[in-house]
Amino acid sequence: MIRVQAEPFDPGAELTAFLARCGGAGGVASFVGRVRDRDGATPILAMTLEHYPGMTERKLAEIESEARRRWPLADSLVIHRYGRMLPGEPIVLVATAAAHRQDALAACSFLIDWLKTRAPFWKMEETPAGARWVEARASDEEAAARWVLAAAD
Repeated sequence: MIRVQAEPFDPGAELTAFLARCGGAGGVASFVGRVRDRDGATPILAMTLEHYPGMTERKLAEIESEARRRWPLADSLVIHRYGRMLPGEPIVLVATAAAHRQDALAACSFLIDWLKTRAPFWKMEETPAGARWVEARASDEEAAARWVLAAAD
């Protein structure tokens, strides 16, 4: 299931519903990404995520389909917010369920790595010095690249 929304969500409530839905899966993995309160020494006052409706959902569906192709998932959940958010607020929730923990863990890691680098979201941070667009990090690209290499094996 994929949801792209402006409204805040409760990760605990979402995981409880996910667990009820995924039945007897032996392994469940999850990741919650939140708005940081600083980038190094720079305080972050708020963050705004922008996206293109329709295109974003299609790309997230492609990424989720790739995870399901690679691992035998019983279920998956991706919730991603857009709009203005304050430090500490959840931005993204990824949850995966599979018969075994390794599949759930790998699929969850894959999903968040590819969401971070391939999903069409643009991030702007508000700092005391003003607003700034956030560039992609080399470490995120390196994390996502391991899945390209893994697919070639």
